[in-house]
Parts: sequence; structure tokens; C-alpha cells
Amino acid sequence: MILLLLACGTQRDVAELDPASCAECHPAQYQEWEGSMHAHAADDPVFLALNAKAVATDGVPEDFCVSCHAPVALALGETQDGLNLESVPQSMKGVGCTFCHQLEEATGPANGAVSWVWDGVMRGALDDPLKTDAHKNAYGAALDRDAPESSQVCGSCHDVVLPSGLHLEQSYVEWEASVFSEGLSRQSCGHCHLPSRPGLAAEVDGAQSRRIHDHSMPGVDVALVPWADAERQKALVQELLDKTLLAELCVVPEAAGSKVVLTLENVLAGHNFPSGASHDRRVWVEVRGYSSGAQVLSSGEVSETESVMALQQADLVLLHDEALTAEGEISHGIVDAVSVSRRGLEAPEDLGLPHARSYAWSVPGQALDQVDVRVRMRPVGLDLLQPLLDDGGVTPTQVQAMPIFDLGSTVLHWEGELGSCVGGQQ
Repeated sequence: MILLLLACGTQRDVAELDPASCAECHPAQYQEWEGSMHAHAADDPVFLALNAKAVATDGVPEDFCVSCHAPVALALGETQDGLNLESVPQSMKGVGCTFCHQLEEATGPANGAVSWVWDGVMRGALDDPLKTDAHKNAYGAALDRDAPESSQVCGSCHDVVLPSGLHLEQSYVEWEASVFSEGLSRQSCGHCHLPSRPGLAAEVDGAQSRRIHDHSMPGVDVALVPWADAERQKALVQELLDKTLLAELCVVPEAAGSKVVLTLENVLAGHNFPSGASHDRRVWVEVRGYSSGAQVLSSGEVSETESVMALQQADLVLLHDEALTAEGEISHGIVDAVSVSRRGLEAPEDLGLPHARSYAWSVPGQALDQVDVRVRMRPVGLDLLQPLLDDGGVTPTQVQAMPIFDLGSTVLHWEGELGSCVGGQQ
């Protein structure tokens, strides 16, 4: 539930809600934001289809999804349930400049519990902002990535608790339990997802170079319909994923055969990997082993159009969480989930404690001389998209646009003598 606070007795101009109105003075920040998933949180076809399912589910508040995906439209009464978002002005959809920069604080731990003060004062991380005629400005801890309040505000939407009480998405809780939330190693949400650089906070007279933040805010999800800067956003996601895990591949002799051992460690996600809608993600390990030129080991191999969940392999390694319905089936509608099986790689709680996991594949009767591995990810699984496609919620073109990312640090090639390893460094 969004708490809307209006300046007492003040009538505000809805034109100031339009992020495009910020572009003249903040062109770089606007361009970065325009290509982000925040900008199109209310346009994403997967969201729209899942929101329709949620609204039609008994016991689910009608604003359950739009409180985070279209908070301004909800707060101003432009929508109650998100079913009419196509007719809502674009300036009020998604998570825009005015919403974030007029946040005061998180009022709860999940489901969009924040206070939004539409008072014309744009808050930011600078404690000495340049005075301007464009708008009033002030320091806001909610926008300061060095302040704990900023991660709390992020967590208020990126943690989701179902009406049943199931804590389905818990990026903030995962981060809070990790070594990255305190001490010398502290890294807030903004440190990773809004990296800083020297530049102008605003291109106006008197402005001086500051430490400003990139507003692209990459995560895992990407555009499935034509959006601004879609390829750049995809490249930023790839860059983020490439440095998330540490991987080591060893191939050792085993009882007249060979054994492949892959060790994975979540070193830089800052929370579990995968996180957020981790039950929607499909993350798996692909392993290919060869002996004298012939392939003798295959696990996790799928084409770009195949679902990894269709593989019937006992040795298949899946790293994403699994949300289950009361009948024990994989949840395709999210709000019908009653339990979650956590299978992701946890973030370290202490730098001195081991938290790596190892996975093994045996190849009896074969001396391997070449092995290739990689960790692969689809932001949303094809098995979850298929029911939405069947219902007409998404199109074949949108399903085909769902990419597979290979995590660069996990793409390893081994060949040589049994008993040796590759990888283990970033």
C-alpha cells in the first residue's frame, strides 16, 4: 500500500510528473532511466499478464502488483488494479523520476510500503544541492546510497509477501543477512545498481562536477517489446552477471572413469543468486564432456527455443528457486504459491566462512580429455511463459525475445591431464 502525502492545501501540476520534463536539465540521467525496467515497469507484457491473473485471484488485493509497478498512477487514482494501464498516461506509469525523488522513507518491509510526498521538492543524495528555478531540492536519505534508508526503500518493493504470508521475493532480506550490509564491506543496493561516476547532476548554469549515479539500474529482466536503449540495457545486464559468480572446474579420475566437479561461489551479487523473482528465473548448469573427440557427457543442453524444465536428466543442476502450489505443482501465477524451495547460491554472511557449492557428474568407463561448462540464465522460464501465451497474455514474438544469458565467469574449458583444474579466479 502506497501512502500518499500531499502538501497541505497545495494543488500540483500533473505535468511535473512526466519524466520527459526532467530531460532538459538531466539528459544523461533521463536517457539511462528511459532504457531501464523501472521506466517500463507498467508496460512489461509479463507483468501485465501476471497482474491480470493476480487481480482475478480470490483473496489478492486488487492493487497488489500496481503498488510497485505503477505507484504514481495508483496514488493519483488513475488505476486501482492495473487492468486499465493501456489508457493511463505514460507519464504516470512505471517508476519515474518524481516518484523516486519524492520518496521520504520505507514504511514497511515489502509490497510497496513507502511514503511519497508530492510536494514539488526533488530529493537526492547531495547534501548541498545547487539552487535552481526549475524546482525545489533537498537532501533525502532515501536517495543516498551511503545511507541505510536507501536500501530499505529499495527493499520495500523488491521484497514481496503474498497475502498468504509467504515471503516470496526477498532480495532485501538476503542482502541484510549478507556481509555486504554492514562493516567495511558494506555495499548498498545503489552501490551495485546505480554505480557512480564524475559528472554534472544538472546541466544548468553554475553546476560543477560531482559524483553522480548511473540511472540504468540493470538487474536481470530485459525488454520484450521495443523500448529505448534495449540493447544497451541487455549489455549492462550481461556485464553485471559476468562478475557475479566464481567458478572452478576440475576433472579427476574415478573408478575406471572420470568425474567432473564444478564449484560455484556467489561472490558479488550482494544477495542470493538468482534473486528477486527467483522462482520465475531459470538458471542451470550446462556440461559437455568429450573423450577422443566423441561427446560422452551432456547435461543441461537446450536450444534457444527449448525449456530447460523439459529435460529429463537426473544430473541436471538447477540453481533457481521453485515456487509450488498447494497441489505441489510449479506455480505459474505467483499468487497461488504456498511454498518456495530455495536452490540459489547464497551471498556470504561472513567473508571468512565458506559458502561455495560443488556439483559433480560421473562418466564411468571413459577418460575425459575435454570438458566445457557454463551457467546459463533465462530471466523468465519458457515453461512459465507458455501458459501466458496460451491465455493470450503474451505474444509469440515476446516469448522469442526472452534471452539466455551465459555468466561469463562460469564459461570454462578444460582439457589435458585428469586431476587438473581451471578457473577459480576473477
